[in-house]
Amino acid sequence: MAREFATCVEYGLSLSKRIYYGKEMTPAVSAAMTRSMSSKSSELAESYLPTAVMAYAVVPEPELVDNPDVPSYQPYVHGRCEPPALIPLQMHGAVAMEIDCCFDHANVCFSGAWRVHCIKASRKCDVRIAVPMGEQGSLLGVEVDVTGRSYHSQLIQAEDANGNEKVSRGWNGRLIKGSMYSFEIPEVGGGSTFSIKVTWSQKLLYHEGQFSLNVPFSFPSFVNPIGKKISKREKILLNVNSGVGKEILCRCASHALKELRREVGKMGFLYDAEVLTWSSADFSFSYNVYSKDLFGGVLLQSPFLRDFDDRQMFCCYLFPGDNQSMKAFRKEVIFLIDISGSMKGNPFESAKNGLLSSLQKLNPEDSFNIIAFNVETYLFSSLMEQATKEAILKATQWLNDNLTADGGTNILAPLEQALKLLAETTDSIPLIFLITDGAVEDERDICNFVKGSLTSGGSISLRICTFGIGTYCNHYFLRMLAQIGRGHFDTAYDADSVDFRMQRLFATASSIILANITVDALESLDSLELLPFCIPDLSCGCPLIVSGRYSGNFPDSVKLSGILADMRKFTIDIKAQKAKDLPVDRVVARRQIDLLTANAWLSGSKELEQKVAKMSIQSGVPSEYTLMVLHHTLREEKASETILIQNVFNKINPLKKMDLQTKIMLGNLCVGFGNLSATAENIPPGTEETKSSDATEMFNAASNCCSRVVERCCCMCFIQTCSYMNNQCAIVLSQLCAALACFECMNCCIELCECG
Repeated sequence: MAREFATCVEYGLSLSKRIYYGKEMTPAVSAAMTRSMSSKSSELAESYLPTAVMAYAVVPEPELVDNPDVPSYQPYVHGRCEPPALIPLQMHGAVAMEIDCCFDHANVCFSGAWRVHCIKASRKCDVRIAVPMGEQGSLLGVEVDVTGRSYHSQLIQAEDANGNEKVSRGWNGRLIKGSMYSFEIPEVGGGSTFSIKVTWSQKLLYHEGQFSLNVPFSFPSFVNPIGKKISKREKILLNVNSGVGKEILCRCASHALKELRREVGKMGFLYDAEVLTWSSADFSFSYNVYSKDLFGGVLLQSPFLRDFDDRQMFCCYLFPGDNQSMKAFRKEVIFLIDISGSMKGNPFESAKNGLLSSLQKLNPEDSFNIIAFNVETYLFSSLMEQATKEAILKATQWLNDNLTADGGTNILAPLEQALKLLAETTDSIPLIFLITDGAVEDERDICNFVKGSLTSGGSISLRICTFGIGTYCNHYFLRMLAQIGRGHFDTAYDADSVDFRMQRLFATASSIILANITVDALESLDSLELLPFCIPDLSCGCPLIVSGRYSGNFPDSVKLSGILADMRKFTIDIKAQKAKDLPVDRVVARRQIDLLTANAWLSGSKELEQKVAKMSIQSGVPSEYTLMVLHHTLREEKASETILIQNVFNKINPLKKMDLQTKIMLGNLCVGFGNLSATAENIPPGTEETKSSDATEMFNAASNCCSRVVERCCCMCFIQTCSYMNNQCAIVLSQLCAALACFECMNCCIELCECG
């Protein structure tokens, strides 16, 4: 999907060379546009994927492309682009972002305006909008204002869409690489300007007491308007609420922020500037919540007036602080790495590199083992090995020399072997780190088996961390397995990010400073729902946040207890208080929906599915059981005319009703529950949904002279192969080259036909 999107943009940029702006007015050339044609496909995808909210003209026919203000009367092109080319539209006016940060959560509201600068004034085209989001991004809402009409999004239950005639058939939206969502707005006129307002949520990263935010805000040079000087303004309003009532210290920012206000635990900033070109750097910001010692608290919030759940809400947090005397636990870790056929190539190499880098981070007193699996299992050692330099070197050689990605996927067998190896663990953290890109049929059996096996001869039971690659693996199975094992879950949607994300997950899992955490004084509540149901350990690399609902009187303070690395018991009193100016429900919505969806998947409970759907609609956070719809609203000045036309038509033909308010179905914004058939066929991750097309396949010349095949030379020109050559063939050939503005490379077009 990513490669197809990038190929469509590449071809769109080539088509945009048809546009004439006047003497000495040429579009800026980006580094990607001057890239060698021999670039790797992964580099192609990365160079043309958007790094900020962008809009593209969807061009099925090249003859649509022209300057809407000054037509250049270019030669007519017979042909179609299949799939349609995507021409990046130019941004006009002002670009604004409002960002609200709280705990490890950020809400981003982006607004901007684009002009359809590449389509004839008398014609229309669809516009594809792409929204790249930050870490664990979720699209929350969309508003589009086009001449004469507007659109706004809404989440509906998936079952409500079945049989709904007012909803357009088919899904308009696409999820690309798990972090970018794109959708289309139909029939926007050439030369018109439209505005977009889009909202999403994303996660802040945490490392050694520092929160880091990174928002996609890097625009390529070709979205800058060409021609007369047009005012460009960028505005970013940033609100930070630590949520813990402690002073925050700003570390760094990518843009020149001006401080607006400062309170205990709260800060406000503004960036507002006239710019010559749109931002070429993502917006980044980091801050510290400083405390020498471990600290925590409980925030309480009442339900809303129309809340489907009338119980009270709570959010309990625990931060590791900066106490260097709190040491991490000794570890006994077993890596389970998938070597099925779908992992062949980049996925396996990246996973292997991530595993080896994680081994280097082990301490000499730690121990490890590696189990590779497909339909068989392959052990590095029959016993746990001390993490010495010699053992790690031996493991590296074993991974490089003895393993080849091939065959099917069996997850249960290596899990059983790992459990046996860790059965006698004492005074350390026994950890299984599972890496896979596939789904298997017995996933529920695996969860139930692990749940019944979580007993240990030592004082600490087994921990499980899971890492998924691509969308063919069942993310909810992996999340549930990690929840049962009090561990963590993460995923990489492409091979390029596997190494980094694996290392980051392992760093969190291997830096546990407080284990076996319990919270007392909650037993007296009338009812309690705790998410996750097994409280994870506290790690140096990640604050602990648990939340849920309750009925009854919440105590003024609670005792939180756990075990330190030296096996001493640790207890801390944390106070409960009403949340002020802090939306607890919004902060925890995404994690609660993900956890409850995993529970619903495991139990098969329709009641729990309904609960997730209601929570999703109420919070605006997408789920597996909801779909997003764009509502089409006509402008006020058009309303009376539309109603009159509809009434007249209904009187003439009462059996057929006009529906001028058709909704656009964006579809599901989540990843699904894995793909068993793709796993069985060993389809590599990253090839999801649609087979990508090369630029050579996108243009089919139309002519009555003969049957032919369209081919491409090294300069993006297209040439014809036919059974005979006549004047019509020559005309079509010249039009093709002219359409791509490649007049300078006409000499490189070689006749591939035998013309008598």
